[in-house]
Amino acid sequence: MRLICGNALTPLVVVSHSDCSSPQPRAQIMASRSSAPKPSVAERMPDGRLHAPSAQRNAQAILTVLKQHTPSKGRVLELASGTGQHAVTFADALPDLDWQPTEVDAARLASIRLWAAEAALPNLRDPIRLDATAPGWGADHAGQDLILLVNLLHLIPEPAVRTLITEAAAALAPGGRLMLYGPFLRNGEATSEGDRAFHTSLQAQDPAIGYKDDFDMADWIHAAGLELIDLIDMPSNNLVFVARKAGGAA
Repeated sequence: MRLICGNALTPLVVVSHSDCSSPQPRAQIMASRSSAPKPSVAERMPDGRLHAPSAQRNAQAILTVLKQHTPSKGRVLELASGTGQHAVTFADALPDLDWQPTEVDAARLASIRLWAAEAALPNLRDPIRLDATAPGWGADHAGQDLILLVNLLHLIPEPAVRTLITEAAAALAPGGRLMLYGPFLRNGEATSEGDRAFHTSLQAQDPAIGYKDDFDMADWIHAAGLELIDLIDMPSNNLVFVARKAGGAA
């Protein structure tokens, strides 16, 4: 079986299964990153779609939180949408939301289009190219009722995280919500040996990346002018931060 290795900020590489422990990025998209983190692994299906087991595992847990915090109707901007599995799952389960997936990587954009074509959902838009870590995109995508990001922040440096949160705040409509899912430190500490090992391995490859601290996250969210309204424990020691922009309906 041949697999696809990569993450949202490095191009995907087709390798044999045994090679997936060693990152092999073909180019650096973010100049501030000196090396690529350990890649996620996605299998290329016969029809060309990418399938990531991790996206399948966490989709229902994330959907439960989405149902608690999304408006009955409105616009959703999904950042770093990955393979497209989440976009299809969430848009299907939340048919009154206008779902806009985004990605920076060409191979994943192609996969999202294939997943969307197979699902044929009327509320799922064609994916657009967007680097969520670049300054300025918030004004170009203003008026969002929800912005969702899954499993990216541990793979990018702190300045990129802060830029992403600031731009998301600018893109939200009054009363809109930002949801950030992934692994985080709790008061500076990892919550399991596995998390500690993964965090250490990321920082060994690039000291600027790795798990972000939950207290720092709260500070960055507040600094962007958002109110942190919920912090939810998720399976596999993950967290979801839910923040709200002032104004609109509570």
